[in-house]
Amino acid sequence: MPIIVNVDVMMAKRKMSLTELASKVDITLANLSILKTGKAKAIRFSTLEAICNALDCQPGDVLEYVPDETMNDGR
Repeated sequence: MPIIVNVDVMMAKRKMSLTELASKVDITLANLSILKTGKAKAIRFSTLEAICNALDCQPGDVLEYVPDETMNDGR
């Protein structure tokens, strides 16, 4: 998947636990875990905004685009 979710990296930089972030963002642990592990198919802008607010970061710190190699070789 070409979109990488770096929530865990930002949580580590801020020394914040999954439980603490879930509480600050008002999201369930299960949904935050799905996002953190990269299994989410979508994210609401309001959730992204709340995560960025809680982690004091920018959306680009949380989401990263990495081109898929198969897309670049014409397959």
